[in-house]
Amino acid sequence: MFQPSQDDVRRFFCTAWRRQRSGEPLAPMDVLALRWIDEHPEYHADLADETAALAAVYSVEGGRSNPFLHLSMHLTIDEQCSIDQPTGIRQAVQLLAARHQSLHEAHHVVMECLGEMIWTSQRSGLPPDGQAYLQAVRRRATAD
Repeated sequence: MFQPSQDDVRRFFCTAWRRQRSGEPLAPMDVLALRWIDEHPEYHADLADETAALAAVYSVEGGRSNPFLHLSMHLTIDEQCSIDQPTGIRQAVQLLAARHQSLHEAHHVVMECLGEMIWTSQRSGLPPDGQAYLQAVRRRATAD
């Protein structure tokens, strides 16, 4: 399993953003990342300065969201949907996208469920519960 470091992740997003801005050839993963980078212009300045990005600290107390975590979660959800893992996530995300009339907004709802699953796993010391995650997404997709 590939386990990039925090710096690896930050370099990846900064490099994709630099390549797009400079007209350099894009790797297939760059194209996937740029889809979400383009949706988040509020992160463009963070991505434009790799040195600052590598040194940045994003804490809850600082009141600022971590752009690299946020973009990584978009890619995670894309990957989950592409392989439909957990089984049913693709359909649940499609339902959410239809409900919100936006795949981007659907991803943000799914992120809340994904974050909750990870938090619960960390607190309990148990493996992440993919079925509970899927059920949470489905509830959000079908709630009135």
